[in-house]
Amino acid sequence: MSDTHGHHPALQHHFDDLGQQHEASTLGMWMFLATEILFFGGMFLAYSIYRSYYFEAFVEAAHHQNIVLGTINTAVLICSSLTMAMSVYFAQTSNRRALVGSLIATLILGIAFVGIKGVEYAEHFHHGLFPGPLFHVEGPLANQVELFFVFYFAMTGLHALHMIIGFGILIWLIIRSKQGRFSAEYYGPVEVAGLYWHFVDIVWIFLFPLLYLIH
Repeated sequence: MSDTHGHHPALQHHFDDLGQQHEASTLGMWMFLATEILFFGGMFLAYSIYRSYYFEAFVEAAHHQNIVLGTINTAVLICSSLTMAMSVYFAQTSNRRALVGSLIATLILGIAFVGIKGVEYAEHFHHGLFPGPLFHVEGPLANQVELFFVFYFAMTGLHALHMIIGFGILIWLIIRSKQGRFSAEYYGPVEVAGLYWHFVDIVWIFLFPLLYLIH
């Protein structure tokens, strides 16, 4: 609702109207995501270079991956993208109850993803696949296999960190949604958060085949 002077309570003083504020916040998120693309892109490039050098070792290392859990996690994350997209739609149509429900569903799916990833990490630790003093793989390609797992833990760990940051954003959105802060007039934060969440999902879509499906 707007105040007595015709200004929406969510409108910041340095913007003329909600439309301008929405465009600025969306542009800001796209700029942020551009820096994230550069960040992850550098890691993907480094991984690709070493994969070309040590392809046989990376294929051997991929055989230690749990493809079943990786596939389940991919499906879970794709479903979370759907519920996040639904959240934006429900915010745009002022459907508070459905908005809260879809945000909660997105959060639950995200937590499930990180939980499954935790199970995978536990398996790797148990089988001596964590890089460092406890790493234990037999064979002449052991050092190159360890390098694969350096990339694996670095890339999936950073991805999981982005997921956890997303949890905080989702919890904030859920609280604000329950308070009725979002509507067809003002839904920018939900849409911007959706862009972030979809980006994190897309990163995993690249990570899954690179780290699990090498052949």
